[in-house]
Amino acid sequence: MQTVTPEHVGLSSTRLGRIRPAVERYIDEGKFAGVITLIARQGEVAHFECLGQMDREAGKAMQPDALFRIYSMTKPVTSIALMMLVEEGRIRLDDPVSRFIPAFKDLRVFLRTLPIGYETEPLRREIVVRDLLTHTAGLSYGGAQHPVDALYTTADVRNKEQTLEEFVAALVKLPLMFQPGTVWHYSVATDVVGRLVEIASGQSLDAFFAERIFEPLGMVETGFHVPPGKLDRLTTVYEYHADGSLTPMETPQDSPFAQPRPFLSGGGGLISTAADYLRFAQMLLNGGKLDGVRLVSRKTIELMTVNHLRPEHLPFGFGEKNLGCGFGLGFRVILDLGPYGHIGSVGSYEWSGAANTSFWIDPKEKLIGMLLTQFMPAWHFRLTDDFRTLVYQAIDD
Repeated sequence: MQTVTPEHVGLSSTRLGRIRPAVERYIDEGKFAGVITLIARQGEVAHFECLGQMDREAGKAMQPDALFRIYSMTKPVTSIALMMLVEEGRIRLDDPVSRFIPAFKDLRVFLRTLPIGYETEPLRREIVVRDLLTHTAGLSYGGAQHPVDALYTTADVRNKEQTLEEFVAALVKLPLMFQPGTVWHYSVATDVVGRLVEIASGQSLDAFFAERIFEPLGMVETGFHVPPGKLDRLTTVYEYHADGSLTPMETPQDSPFAQPRPFLSGGGGLISTAADYLRFAQMLLNGGKLDGVRLVSRKTIELMTVNHLRPEHLPFGFGEKNLGCGFGLGFRVILDLGPYGHIGSVGSYEWSGAANTSFWIDPKEKLIGMLLTQFMPAWHFRLTDDFRTLVYQAIDD
């Protein structure tokens, strides 16, 4: 990856030098195996470092072209795909989802558990497309926090051996967790968005991504699986244990991403590299355009990256709440630096993935930050927060 001197884009080389030892401390303490850090400003890459190992057991150093499971960093890609179709007049943000998937009209909402089964109530209003993009549709991700989560698990809603059409058919048999529009709850909603992209475009999600996003942007390494010739570049996912040990959780050889699968997850199905995802992020920062190729209008990016949640939805989040933040159409958006509590800029937007991949875009500073590793559980350590601070303290203009 071609880089420029940090001073060329208003960053201090000396202060950027603090990143390596900070990241290496995490690696030396056995908290992460390997990490890539990247900073771009004013359209130029000023920092790109590969530290540690992508496969500790094999003694394989982290490589610049390492392939990462970006999981929920897929969501912004799917959101852009949907907004491309909005711009073409094929779908509207205020369309009822039932316009494309009729069974959504007959959904019920969980009310209470009964001695045998559960009670539901009818929809007060239908789910609209905007609800899916903002995670206010009443859907869930499963788990064990709510009775509806248990229903997701029992029904195996997220079965990776089904198509998006089959996934939606299973999903609509279950009740919603909340009435549409009433609560922010992170969910499979973006997978439903992926299915809407298929229906509205007449293409499979992987075909739409390839033809309309990846090929135009030159994202040659991004897709829903790793071809056999590139499998040696797929990083190992590590799991951290309470005793302080770090062990392989998923290797390239046993990875489900090593072969095509029916389930094209718009919420978390992509593999990518630092260089490829940077091209996507730079397109966003440029207002929907990169190297003469426009995917969406600057005004569409503006709409996607402002807060769409109502005051009663805030603060939103799961576990730790996102203070000082709102949520746009596929991104968390910083609204107020005081409650947010970190160095940054109002108007920055971002998202992350379950294996501790993350990126953010700061339009005010014309800045992109990206940190890629493969580690679970997500957000167990605060490397991403530390990296963000280290980036902003290096601004020197």
